[in-house]
Amino acid sequence: MSEVKIKLAAGTNVGLIRQNNEDNFVVSSDLSTSEWLIPQAGPYADLGEFGALLVVADGMGGANAGEVASAIAVETIQKKFSPELIKGAISNDKDIQEFMKNVVKEADLNIFNHSKEDASTRGMGTTIVMAWIFGDKAYVCWCGDSRCYVLNKQHGLIQLSKDHSYVQELVDKGELNPELMHDHPLSNVITRCLGDVENRANPETRIYQLHNGDIIMLCSDGLCGICHDDVILDTMIKYHEDPMECKNELISAALSAGGYDNVTIALANIQTDEEPEEEPKAEEEQVEEENTEESVEEEENLSTTVRSEVIGHRTKTKKWKVFLILLLLMIIGCATYIWLAKDNDPVKQTFLATVTPYWNQLMNYMK
Repeated sequence: MSEVKIKLAAGTNVGLIRQNNEDNFVVSSDLSTSEWLIPQAGPYADLGEFGALLVVADGMGGANAGEVASAIAVETIQKKFSPELIKGAISNDKDIQEFMKNVVKEADLNIFNHSKEDASTRGMGTTIVMAWIFGDKAYVCWCGDSRCYVLNKQHGLIQLSKDHSYVQELVDKGELNPELMHDHPLSNVITRCLGDVENRANPETRIYQLHNGDIIMLCSDGLCGICHDDVILDTMIKYHEDPMECKNELISAALSAGGYDNVTIALANIQTDEEPEEEPKAEEEQVEEENTEESVEEEENLSTTVRSEVIGHRTKTKKWKVFLILLLLMIIGCATYIWLAKDNDPVKQTFLATVTPYWNQLMNYMK
């Protein structure tokens, strides 16, 4: 097992439109100390006996209800991740995943009970995403559309979580192109959350094998719902050495893109004793599969479909923009061609003779 060092950063911003912040977050760089502090800039620190935890919650319900729901979720997680309680949950991967799911379900029940006792908070709910960095793995648990990403030097930007949302279900059914998810008018409709009066929380988990230079990033949809993944990728690559600066720049990117939602981010830079690798690159890289048991297991735990979409997003987006521009030129050119062809005026014929070669070049390019 590799020795792991970490450097954390986390923060939240109300955004440019909303009056109150319904997001919540909490981080602990060392669960064995029961300290939950907002991380400050500093050097890498050794991972403690029980690891580190990052949590982001995105509340909903209007007024102060969303803020209450996300706060209850975070407080429940803090209590359940005490050294005494987690000591018995770290015997194996399966137990760790079950422990995290049960913590989320307990937070869900606490929110539900609170809403029954306080009529002003009825209908409140929250998403949740957390990453438990323990040993040389990251255990991710989520319910809703708050996300967990990892920036890996070889693989690029990987989305470890999978949204519990209406548009994700459309994609899974083959009824929506994955490239259209982000800008879909119903992209904010979620299918799972904590506090739902009709359905109890049903969280999912995933295990990720950590590598030297990885950056784990948790966020509310105030970031991933506003900024495309290529913007997130570029920002994380540019500021990958300093998680505090990276967090600030990601928030700035969300604000620059409209800032119409609360935005919350938690980051963990990972340093292991692996051999150093190349710096992260923004362009798409060819990933070679290794024929080892460890790599096969890791690939099964990654959201491979989402990863390929994320890495290829920039290239596909550029191709679509070029295609649309050429299509527009073709339509304008056709209209001009037809209009000019109706008249035998010498001036227009001269103009047509001049334009035709360029038009033919455009057609050849389109082919």
